[in-house]
Amino acid sequence: MLLQDRTAIVYGAGGPIGGAAARAFAREGARVVLAGRTRASLDAVAAAIGAAGGTAEVAEVDALDEAAVDALAAGVAARHGRVDVSFNAIGVGDVQKPLLEISPEDFVHPVATAVRTQFLTTRAAVRHMIPRRSGVILMFGGGGPQTQPGLGGFKVALDAVEGVRRQWACEAGRHGVRVVTMVTGGVVESIPDGYDGKEEIDAAITGATLLGRAATLADVGDVAAFVASDRARTMTSATVNISCGAIVDH
Repeated sequence: MLLQDRTAIVYGAGGPIGGAAARAFAREGARVVLAGRTRASLDAVAAAIGAAGGTAEVAEVDALDEAAVDALAAGVAARHGRVDVSFNAIGVGDVQKPLLEISPEDFVHPVATAVRTQFLTTRAAVRHMIPRRSGVILMFGGGGPQTQPGLGGFKVALDAVEGVRRQWACEAGRHGVRVVTMVTGGVVESIPDGYDGKEEIDAAITGATLLGRAATLADVGDVAAFVASDRARTMTSATVNISCGAIVDH
C-alpha cells in the first residue's frame, strides 16, 4: 500500500473532492482524519471507509478558524505520533459574475478564503512534520494560464493558491516537507444531481479537454494518493495537472 501506517488529515472531507481523496488515502493504508463543518457528511464518508476496511476519524472543524485548525493538528500528532499528509479541499464560497457586475466584497471573498485556509492548514501540519523531516501538503485547486469571462474572483483565488504553494514549498522544503497543488479543470461528478445547468456545465468541462473526457472523483483520489506517497518523493513546488488537457501548462 502506498500510504501504509501514514496519518492524513483531509479538510473538506465531507465534500466530493475531499471524500474521494480520503477514501483513496484509506484504501492505501493511511489513518484518515476527516475534517469539516457538517457532521452528517463526514460520518457518511467515515462509514464508507470503514465498510471498505479502512480507518477514519471524524472532526468537526472550520478550516478558517486558526485555533481550531491548530488544535486539530496537535491532537492528531499527539494521538498518532505523526502528521504525514494534509489535504485541503474546502470550498471558497465564490460568486461567479462578470467583473463589471460583481461587488468588491464578493470578488475578494474567495481569494481571502482560499489564502487563509491553505495557510492555516499548511502551517498547522508543517509544525508537526518538521520533527520527522517529512510530510506532504496537498492543496486542491491550482491555477493555470487560461481563464474565461464571468468567474468573478474564483480564478484569482486559484492563482493565489499557487502563490501560497510556492512560498510554503520554498520555506518547508529544507525540513523535508513537500508542497503540491492539484488542478482538474472541473470534475463533473462533484456537481450535485439536479443542479440547474449541470448538463451544460458537463458539456463545457468535457468539451474543453483534449481527451474528450474529464477527470473523475476516482482519478482525483488516485492521483492524490500517489502524490502523497514516497513514489512522488521528488515532487514539490509543483502543480499536478489532471485536467485531461483542458488546462495547458506554461
